[in-house]
Amino acid sequence: MFRVLAAVILAVLTVGFPAASAQSPAGRPNVVLIVADYMGYGDIGPHGVTDIRTPNIDRLAREGVRLINAYGPAPICSPARVGLLTGRYPQRAGFEDNVGPEPLPAGLPVGETTIARMLRDAGYRTGLIGKWHLGLEPRFSPRRHGFDEFFGFLDWSIDYYSHRRITGQPGLYENDTPVDIEGYSTDLFADRAVAFIESDDDRSFFLMTSFNAALPPHQPPGSASIVRTAENWFEGTRADYVGVVEAMDAGVGRILDAIDERDLTQSTLVIFLYDHGGRELGRTEPFFHGFRTLWEGGIRVPLIVRWPDALPAGDVSNQLAIHMDVAATILAAAGVRAPVDRPLDGIDLLPMLTGEAPVRERTLFWRTAYSAYRQKAARRGRFKFLLDDTTEMLFDLENDPGERRNLAYQRPALLQELQAMLAEWEAGIGAVTPPR
Repeated sequence: MFRVLAAVILAVLTVGFPAASAQSPAGRPNVVLIVADYMGYGDIGPHGVTDIRTPNIDRLAREGVRLINAYGPAPICSPARVGLLTGRYPQRAGFEDNVGPEPLPAGLPVGETTIARMLRDAGYRTGLIGKWHLGLEPRFSPRRHGFDEFFGFLDWSIDYYSHRRITGQPGLYENDTPVDIEGYSTDLFADRAVAFIESDDDRSFFLMTSFNAALPPHQPPGSASIVRTAENWFEGTRADYVGVVEAMDAGVGRILDAIDERDLTQSTLVIFLYDHGGRELGRTEPFFHGFRTLWEGGIRVPLIVRWPDALPAGDVSNQLAIHMDVAATILAAAGVRAPVDRPLDGIDLLPMLTGEAPVRERTLFWRTAYSAYRQKAARRGRFKFLLDDTTEMLFDLENDPGERRNLAYQRPALLQELQAMLAEWEAGIGAVTPPR
């Protein structure tokens, strides 16, 4: 009785205060967030791939919950990662395009609070291994956004062997210092992730491992002799892509093994997802199109959540989810509140994944502007509205996941309803001014 009363008092005292922490029902877990990049939705074992072996991702699906209606908030890297790290639509931070020279965003402003900063302020040890892509300048460094440790690259991609950017400049960093370390990037990132998990520091930890797999240049292990430059950066075969993905899966396996060896499996929340969809060599089936578009192949992503202390094993959830929910779920699991001036757009998925609550009805929205390519979309339940230039489309994703049958003329009332909801969301988001 005393414990219950104490918990109630604590909850009352912490309402409205930023980043207040408390024990979650299953205890305060470690959190390992694993992000793959530029991959086709169908290119992992749980989604039916036949020419790529992903035994470790398969293991996560067997031991956790797989969400089959999960999305990135954008079909490109920077805004998708903004949504993942802030728990808010990327437009709120000025992102609809990747970071880059004017007029693109220069980077994620320090004033935007990330889950790394919130967890660190609550006593977590935090680390980012791999890709950042939210600003090249020191003022946008991962270390200024709540990560105690950073080992990786700041740009959109690097050579897997030389670790140089497509411009030829060095691309690998240790915290804020450029470093020159030999090795295959996927292996180096797995090495550092394992070392982070094996640290003697007894604090709970948040580790984000963001692989460059399966971005171009598609360099599988053993291809170091092939020099990559801007001229041949995007060359490659499906076999090259397969090798890159399988090396990444092996890295995932090493991370899971390190968690096992420290006897942390039960108490560690592990989440695997893509930042967005792929293109070219990727297999987006059963969806259409891919990277940079708001067709399903560009934004539908795998999402696997494993937490043995709290979640069932081997379940499949139909809950409609988006990257911002991952942020909200991590914070809820850790008992950390978001700042009152930065309310989350995501929801805590745990009640739906545990079965404590039914699948939640909701509507999600997208707007993208990549290289002058404009699209807007909204999804509610099984129906999706897509505006491609001036063409209005309505799809029943349950019966038509490939978005081939436009129902706009058959369901005009539903079309107008989704259009109105999208317009209301846009009015709330406002015009996007890229941060400088």
